[in-house]
Amino acid sequence: MELLSLWLSLSFIVLIVEWTNGTRMAAAEYQGVCKLVDRVADCQRRHLVSVPRDLPSLSIELILDANPIKTLEHHSLQHYSNLERLSLGNCKLELIDQNTFQGSSYLHTLDLSNNFLSKNYGESGTALQSLLGLRKLDLSGNSLTEDMVAEMLLNISSLESLSLARNAIMRLDDTIFQNLGQLQELDLQKNYIFEIESGTFDHLKWLRRLNLAFNHLPCIVNFGLTQLQVLNISYNILEWFIADSGDTPFELETLDLSHNQLLFFPFLPQKNRLRTLLLKDNEMGFYRDLYNVSSPKEMAVQFLLISGNVTNVTTVNLWEEFALSDLSALHFLDLSQNQLRYLPDRFLRNMTSLSHLNLNQNCLQTLYIQEDDPPNSLSDLNLSQNQLSELRVAPKLTSFLKNLRYFNLSSNQLQGVPPGLFTNTSNITTIDLSHNQITLCPLSKKVNQMACVNFQNIASLRNLFLKNCGLTTLEEHTFRGTPLTHLDLSSNHGILLQGINPLQDLAPTLQVLFLRDIDLHLNGTELYFSGFRNLRYLDVSTNSLTSFPRFWGSLELHTLDLRRNRLTTLPQWAGSEQFKKSLRFLYLSQNPYDCCWLEGWIALRSLKMLHIADWGAVTCNFSSEIFRVVELSEDVYQNCKWGRVDLGLLYLVLILPTCLTLLVACVVIFLTFKKSLLQVVKSRCHWSSIY
Repeated sequence: MELLSLWLSLSFIVLIVEWTNGTRMAAAEYQGVCKLVDRVADCQRRHLVSVPRDLPSLSIELILDANPIKTLEHHSLQHYSNLERLSLGNCKLELIDQNTFQGSSYLHTLDLSNNFLSKNYGESGTALQSLLGLRKLDLSGNSLTEDMVAEMLLNISSLESLSLARNAIMRLDDTIFQNLGQLQELDLQKNYIFEIESGTFDHLKWLRRLNLAFNHLPCIVNFGLTQLQVLNISYNILEWFIADSGDTPFELETLDLSHNQLLFFPFLPQKNRLRTLLLKDNEMGFYRDLYNVSSPKEMAVQFLLISGNVTNVTTVNLWEEFALSDLSALHFLDLSQNQLRYLPDRFLRNMTSLSHLNLNQNCLQTLYIQEDDPPNSLSDLNLSQNQLSELRVAPKLTSFLKNLRYFNLSSNQLQGVPPGLFTNTSNITTIDLSHNQITLCPLSKKVNQMACVNFQNIASLRNLFLKNCGLTTLEEHTFRGTPLTHLDLSSNHGILLQGINPLQDLAPTLQVLFLRDIDLHLNGTELYFSGFRNLRYLDVSTNSLTSFPRFWGSLELHTLDLRRNRLTTLPQWAGSEQFKKSLRFLYLSQNPYDCCWLEGWIALRSLKMLHIADWGAVTCNFSSEIFRVVELSEDVYQNCKWGRVDLGLLYLVLILPTCLTLLVACVVIFLTFKKSLLQVVKSRCHWSSIY
């Protein structure tokens, strides 16, 4: 028995080796237009009008994308009985013969996207029905209507993944998918769907992923796909999303309702597994404070749902809708770009697993952080671009940011933050307070006031953004004990007029520094970055630098931005060999360079490792005209040479020969007419003779 098993194993190995060698030999002998890799034939963009017949018969995948194949004849694939995957995307395909796939019993993946199958959808659909093992089908971009789709998908019961994106489907009813009992993934995005009849998806018991994005659905009512895990209905015109109010547990994990017209928080399944809820760019708000009611019953609304001859009435509470569902598994919640003026009490308390909360671009004016709200699991909090003028924290809540890593409060109206807000933030890595008029706490004594922020001894902080915060000066040791790698001090005018000494505590760690638009104008031409050995990116654009700065110290910059300054000449790179070796990207445009003082270009162009990122945008002035440096003509250079000549010396050179000529002429005339001239003078002056 053992010998028999050994013999069978050896025989199997021999067969595999022979089959592999045969495949390689067939690929080596092939001399056609396609590219062969193992058993895959890549024939993309080869201007083929039909399926090539000279490919190895053992090929399992054939890629024919972007070829002008209008018709797939019945004999097109008869040489490739082992074919498993076939791609005919962007082929201008209009017709598939009904017998084309008769011998393709192994074919399980078929891509027919971006063709013209709507012209002969009947015969093409008949051809598809012979693929009994087809699991993945892509019919996107074929101008198919719902009736065409229903006919083409008839009796293809083996499908697990189907794409009908970018077609002309307008309505869905219970007949279009009735034979797709094995379907797990369905893509219907970018159609014109405005109505989904009840029972449309009832036959799809295994459906897990459904994409309805970029359609025209006005509402989703009585949503009951309990088996669904991922649902995307973004970019529609939804005003309501109401799930079935029963106690049936839903498998839903990701729900995307972004970019719609929702007025209220969605009515989610009471029992769900939601981990990601995307509600960006809607019109949602909470309105309980607009009504002075004494009973919750007065805050309810009833929906009248009519389906055929059946009428149902659903009652919901508009003001406490968030409390109807179990959101304890929710990790990611995006409420950005809505109309939220406040968050209701206990809104976040039941979201015990929430880690990412995005509330930017709303209308929040005051935010009161209560105990366990937000939850301790929160790691990313974005409150930027609101109207926050006050951020309050419950008295007993001293470390609600304990696990927070990213905190964005930029573009609000804050004058400060609660005292000790960042004291116990042991995990925070990024803080953004840009575009708030804050004050840094003085270091001379301990303070406990609302109007200042302290950034000392935050050991985990790496990225700090303080752009346009109205900061006037920095005290020394402002960032002591805080090992920042990225710091943005842009648009704080005059903050470093006394030099960069306040940043010395960051010298060992700082890698990226933004000093844009801070009125930086150097009395000399030196920036003392001694000790900043890790600084790689420096932005000093939009300042008043009149000459190219020299950087002293062991600085090895990788990127330097000098745009929008007052530079008239280019750098000579004198005395900075180490700097020349390290610099890779340089920005120089939007400076008033003089076209006649561009010797620096030669030095810059000689640095092979340096890339001037805005080379084409660098301009210079000559005779009140603006020229692009890369297009400077030889005439400009010649005129510059003449312009550099000393005019006094030029005039002297021009006048001296003339004066000498006149002097010589006068001497010659005088000597020629000397005797006659003397006689005339004597006769007229009547000089007396001695004798």
